[in-house]
Amino acid sequence: MEMSEVNPMIEVLIVEDDTKIAEINRRFVEQVPGFKVVGIATDEMQAKSQLEILEPQLVLLDIYLPQANGLDLLLFIRQHYRSTDVIMITAAREIEPIREAIRSGAFDYLMKPLIFDRLKETLLHYAAFQQELSRLDTAGSIGQSDVDRLLAGPVKAEPLPANTADVFLPKGIDKLTLEKVVQTISTVNDGLTAHQVAKRIGISRSTSRRYLEHLVGFGIVYADLSYGVVGRPERVYRSKK
Repeated sequence: MEMSEVNPMIEVLIVEDDTKIAEINRRFVEQVPGFKVVGIATDEMQAKSQLEILEPQLVLLDIYLPQANGLDLLLFIRQHYRSTDVIMITAAREIEPIREAIRSGAFDYLMKPLIFDRLKETLLHYAAFQQELSRLDTAGSIGQSDVDRLLAGPVKAEPLPANTADVFLPKGIDKLTLEKVVQTISTVNDGLTAHQVAKRIGISRSTSRRYLEHLVGFGIVYADLSYGVVGRPERVYRSKK
């Protein structure tokens, strides 16, 4: 679902201490229709200052900040800027930060390294959520079905479809290749890396990763980090059965 051209742009503040990652996130956000980045803060003091000056509608917030805890800043935002929503973006893998972020009212929680398709899914869901809020506010009176639709959340994870034509195919995603990727992943219980999928199908690693991340974005496939004996960790993809 794309933002309507008549709707105002959703203003986003990025709070990230790594300036290179912050710039990547800015470029990601501004590729999504209806969103613009109005500021980047690299520490708690900058974040609070820009919150006061810019009053953004949405904050992309890292948990780990210099001499600060992003979860504390999340609570600060919820207490002092009730009209500002927060999406957490972090490398934290423990369950407790996720639990605290959800309890504290984070709209979503995204893991690093940030995948564009997953971020886009979240942003478009957020835009749809805001549009629905505006519609219900105008309607005045709401029913249970309205509440259910409002709280439905992003795309739910479903088993791999028998016909992947049912999955939305954006530009750059070919139906036949997607079906091959789905079939390959669904036949392996322990999961495969993008490189392994690429070798089995006969495509490049980058193409394999793009298709796999597309499936991750729709909740059809999920990804974990696999830590080998040497080298950097790799993402391993598994079907949701």
